[in-house]
Amino acid sequence: MDFEALWLTLRLAASTTAILLVIALPLAWWIASGKGAARAVVQALVALPLVLPPTVLGFYLLVMLGPLTAPGRLLTRIFGHSLAFSFSGLLVGSVLYSLPFAVQPLVAGFAVVDRGYVEAAAGLGASPWRTFWSVVMPLTRGSLLTSAVLAFTHTVGEFGVVLMLGGNIPGATQTLSISLYDQVQDFHYKAANQTALALVVVSLVALIVIYSRRGSGRGELV
Repeated sequence: MDFEALWLTLRLAASTTAILLVIALPLAWWIASGKGAARAVVQALVALPLVLPPTVLGFYLLVMLGPLTAPGRLLTRIFGHSLAFSFSGLLVGSVLYSLPFAVQPLVAGFAVVDRGYVEAAAGLGASPWRTFWSVVMPLTRGSLLTSAVLAFTHTVGEFGVVLMLGGNIPGATQTLSISLYDQVQDFHYKAANQTALALVVVSLVALIVIYSRRGSGRGELV
């Protein structure tokens, strides 16, 4: 087991999940709160990583974050180094690649919230912010949990985006999935089996958490 790759993977997944929840909550609420061309376009862009080959997304991010583009040069001046082939670059790629796994469960949960509760809270003088946190969020705790778990586990299993954007730098960008690939290439099947088993366990535990929470979540909408 490559514990250095394990630690980097867990750190990447935790950081990605935290950032995604901050982004996904308001975005999902906005998408679920109405209809229109703008919402349809945004929802399509959010869902694009589900159908786009990971290497395509990784390639465009590599180009965008590299020194040959204006955004890449700006980010290099801000951070003091290119985001390509760095942990920071992996974080940007992971947030974009796992975005639909964070947003879609929340959209599904918010969409079935009884608007009567929201209108009643507004009628009692509650601000939109207080209504969201005091009324909407308690009704969609299951969706929030699903969003967080799926974002975390999807990031843990990333391969194509990580390889294109971060390369394979031990201690810097080499995640468990990349380490597993290297172990197989080097015919280290015992180590590869340990790494693969760790990834299976993480995925299985995540699914058990989701399904057991849904099974015991009486009175919750999702």
